[in-house]
Amino acid sequence: MANFNNSNFSIPPVTQGLLIINVIIWLACTLFTRLPLVDILGLHYFRADGFYLYQLITYMFTHWEFSHLFFNMFALFMFGGMVERTWGPQRYLTYYMVTGIGAGLVQLLILYLQVNSRINGLNLDDVLNPQVITAIYNSYPITIGASGAIFGLLLAFGMLFPNAPIFFMFIPIPIKAKYFVIGYGVIEFFFGISNRTGDNVAHFAHLGGMLFGLLMIFYWKKGSKLNHFFYKKREQLKDFHKSPKTNTAIYDEKKIEQNKELNRILDKVKKSGYGSLSEGEKKTLFEY
Repeated sequence: MANFNNSNFSIPPVTQGLLIINVIIWLACTLFTRLPLVDILGLHYFRADGFYLYQLITYMFTHWEFSHLFFNMFALFMFGGMVERTWGPQRYLTYYMVTGIGAGLVQLLILYLQVNSRINGLNLDDVLNPQVITAIYNSYPITIGASGAIFGLLLAFGMLFPNAPIFFMFIPIPIKAKYFVIGYGVIEFFFGISNRTGDNVAHFAHLGGMLFGLLMIFYWKKGSKLNHFFYKKREQLKDFHKSPKTNTAIYDEKKIEQNKELNRILDKVKKSGYGSLSEGEKKTLFEY
């Protein structure tokens, strides 16, 4: 985990709500052990018996080990608060949910590839045996935790504050946020493809949170440019309809003004040479 300098440690409303929901669900899972809440809320492989579509949402609020909850909530507090103050509660919550769901979808895709690889290695009798196939579907552990959405927030923080210093715990060496995000992503990818024995961390789900976060940010940027474009066109249309002149009259007036300007520039070139033109006049001549 990491820490960074922040003079304002007040918790904005959405981040506060997310923290409370995660803690409440963790307490429920811990105290009411007779109810298999982790099994009900956690994300199962989509062909397993215990899979339900709602788990793509509930899994990101579900934790079992306290250390898992603590580090995720610490990161949510540190990075999520800054992102929420910058984007506002509505966009922030949308981003958090999309990255969390996206991380779950990427995890299901990875499990699908792993299941297919196992089935392809079976003999024909086992492939045709539904009990064997069902046992394979049910053999994969469930996915829980807010880590996918947290990694999405980490990416957002790195893009919003690329030069903000981040400090690793117990290591007093600042790292710029942009390098921290890139490095963390590379580490997760390496651990994901290494497929180490006993590693129960969903590394590709973390990368999935980053991927969907990147897609969301690019989508918003593109949408902002389009909105600006259509706004300008709409204002131009308003000005046009306010004008009593016809299209032909406006066009004729523009052509007359353009011809006057072109003749003036050409006269200047004739008298003083091309080098006497200003940058604006050169650009106008080039366009004509």
